[in-house]
Amino acid sequence: MTRRGVVVAGLVGVLSGLLVVPASAAVPAFAVADGVTQPIHSLADAVRETVWVDIGLDLDADGVGDRVATDIIRPAVAEPVPVIIDASPYYATSGRGNESERKSYDSAGAPVKFPLFYDNYFVPRGYAVALVDFSGSSRSTGCMDTGGRSEVASGRAVIDWLNGRATGYSAAAGGSVVSATWSTGSAAMIGKSWDGSITQGVAATGVEGLRTIVPISAISSWYDWFRSDGVSFNGFGTPTSLASGFENANAKSRCGAVRSEMTAGAPANGDYTAMWQQRDYVRGAANVRAAVFSVNGRADLNVKPVNWGQWLDALPASVPRKLWLSQTGHVDPFDYRRATWVDTLHRWFDRWLLGIQNGIENEPRVSVERAVDQWSDTAAWPPAGTRTQTLYPVAGSTAGVGTLRTTAGAAASSSFTDNGSGTPASYVATPTATSTRRVVYSTGPLTTDLRVAGVSRITVAATPSTSTAHLSAYLVDYGTATVRSTTGEGIRTLTTESCWGEDRPGDDACYRDTAATTTTVDAQVIARGWADLANYASLSTPRTLTPGTRYTMTFRLSTADWTVPAGHRLALVIAGTDSSMTTTPAQLPRVTIALAETSVQLPLLGTVPAARSAAGPPTARIQPDTVPGRLDG
Repeated sequence: MTRRGVVVAGLVGVLSGLLVVPASAAVPAFAVADGVTQPIHSLADAVRETVWVDIGLDLDADGVGDRVATDIIRPAVAEPVPVIIDASPYYATSGRGNESERKSYDSAGAPVKFPLFYDNYFVPRGYAVALVDFSGSSRSTGCMDTGGRSEVASGRAVIDWLNGRATGYSAAAGGSVVSATWSTGSAAMIGKSWDGSITQGVAATGVEGLRTIVPISAISSWYDWFRSDGVSFNGFGTPTSLASGFENANAKSRCGAVRSEMTAGAPANGDYTAMWQQRDYVRGAANVRAAVFSVNGRADLNVKPVNWGQWLDALPASVPRKLWLSQTGHVDPFDYRRATWVDTLHRWFDRWLLGIQNGIENEPRVSVERAVDQWSDTAAWPPAGTRTQTLYPVAGSTAGVGTLRTTAGAAASSSFTDNGSGTPASYVATPTATSTRRVVYSTGPLTTDLRVAGVSRITVAATPSTSTAHLSAYLVDYGTATVRSTTGEGIRTLTTESCWGEDRPGDDACYRDTAATTTTVDAQVIARGWADLANYASLSTPRTLTPGTRYTMTFRLSTADWTVPAGHRLALVIAGTDSSMTTTPAQLPRVTIALAETSVQLPLLGTVPAARSAAGPPTARIQPDTVPGRLDG
């Protein structure tokens, strides 16, 4: 296992080829060789236990504090160890990971199966792993409140317990007090989807002891999962309906008041309310002290990419951070970049939980999958030299088709009719021809690469023919490329396995390998956004639209880090309903766009060429989107 052992008094050093352990430890909590912690503990001998932690709320109104079940596995050593936490609603329902692993227990109720590889890999290296059932789910008491204070408290309370600030018990009701004397108090939170979202909610409280979070495909504002600038998403339901799929029996019978509060706070018209505000973690981002390793899929239409961009933008400059962005959809990096992921996560936890000076914080912060399985690194996010540039749609000789320029054109207008059934694929497919359902404006062929890096915004001056109107807008890269396909969210599962850590009875460390699914296209959507024109002045208070009256509205497009290659064209497409994503307005309108008063604000690195014509491919192959109906991780 090691070539040579060295004890360093009072500190942990990183010596290539040497094993370094803390002084005075008869059985050390961890040991370092070649810059990383080594597997010196037996997983089979690890301590396994469940502690129910009081979260300081009584949302199920039974007269006692709500408690979250925390299943723990830790090295059998006297020295204290740090803790890796994954809090989730999924452990007894849809499971975790590509293989939908669920927790299991022996006949005495002790935890046996810990989903995912974290316990197999990290416990032998001197970490504890704690898997927490959200309040109201699985073996916890209390209520599920879909990203609200109870679920945030489910994570925060465990960190408080590790630091002696909250009380843990040996049972869900009654029981004896249990203390975390084995913990250093330093914790990481990690998780994908709903799990990852709560890591950000907990970090936004500024809780002491949380050293790092690793949010994977995570929501930073729950409004932006269910809604977008006044319009509701199709098939995403409400916070109440989402929670109903994961509540345990106690929550179903006792949490009616919580469900009513969520239902009242999520009006179907898409308005922003106090309920959504409570679930907006970006508002608390200034409180974050933990290092952030954010991992996301460029094609994720479950947790839309606007979530990770607004979160990173709001973090204090002092917060160490790292960003991975793949071509996949809603996929864990373990299933598209496995070996590099495990190695990077290992070094990240070593640095922030054990204080090992491995220099990972000085390496490039951003890693982006530019082509299938080909990654490009950048020193910082956003990249140096990025600046906001405003581009304007300018009318051409073909109705509804024109150029995208750095200066506004003469006063002109263009119109489309919303028939309620349009999709991004149909809007983008024929960029040089008139369409009754959309308008499109593009640059000339790029002479050099152009990088879009950040959250873009569009300002639209629109005149509807009816009293209701929904808008959608897309940034499009026109040019041929081979990319991950939307089939399987960009991956397929193989029959072979690879193993990451140690096995123990009932909990093996082996997982099926994956490979990319690919396709060749002529157009790709870089960023997209949706809005209800009735919310042009306020997201919380819609206005009744007067047919024939012009309204100006600015709304967000999703976060991107995308390089449009030289020879390709950058285009802006504006349309009505996106039937694959958004609800249909009560009265379908014809919408007229005032071009000179419409613009798109883009965070760009590079130069936009002058566009002499809107010429481009007469037809463009584009993938259909994979749109989920729920948040299953």
